[in-house]
Amino acid sequence: MKSHFEFSSNKKSQNKISMLTVYDYSMAKAMDGQVDIFLVGDSVGMVVYGQKDTHKVTMSQMIAHTGAVAKGTIKSEVVADMPKGSYEHPQKALKNATKLIQAGANYVKIENYPQIAQILTNTDIKVFGHVGLTPQSITNFSYQGKTQESAKKIINTALELEKAGCKAIILECIPDKLAKEITSLLKIPTIGIGSGKFCNGQVLVSYDMLGLYPDFKPKFAKQYLDIKKIISATALDYDLEVKNGLFPI
Repeated sequence: MKSHFEFSSNKKSQNKISMLTVYDYSMAKAMDGQVDIFLVGDSVGMVVYGQKDTHKVTMSQMIAHTGAVAKGTIKSEVVADMPKGSYEHPQKALKNATKLIQAGANYVKIENYPQIAQILTNTDIKVFGHVGLTPQSITNFSYQGKTQESAKKIINTALELEKAGCKAIILECIPDKLAKEITSLLKIPTIGIGSGKFCNGQVLVSYDMLGLYPDFKPKFAKQYLDIKKIISATALDYDLEVKNGLFPI
């Protein structure tokens, strides 16, 4: 898939970047061009497969979901998460990132690891970085960067990821003030999730936006629609029509 989004010019123009997670062909078709970027997130493990976290998501699953999203996408950019355990070593990272690009991703996303980002960008693979609350490595799912020491570490990692050639960086669950500082320091865009309004863009899990994932609701997420309620009611209508002989006509 050919990339058509220029992140550096987007930051200079101050246009906000919109990003949503997408995991399948039909959802991609429905939202293509409505937002700037689709993230094929490893959150698929939780919202699609019912796992408690993202840790058990496999490369095979990410390749399959990335391919499905890419088939339904013409206008939006596609970023694919590299799952836990797929990129900690250079050879493995390069092999797996290549598979995701071949499946149709424009970019791959990694959590931390500036040295791996450098290896990938050196081979013309476009990379998104991810700092702050990084679900693949953090067990304490609370806001990060609240102390001076941890904030400095996040800032330094973000700067190193930019130096390594990343096109944009996800800032997850860090204080607004810290997100604003990182955004001002970087030449590349920041995309926030639970990190306030000062980022260059925002990302949400689409299932949170649609009210489709009942197990957990982040405080920062906004539910635009209760689609779970709609689906439940529609399924009940179908059940009643079948039982009363109204369907099929």
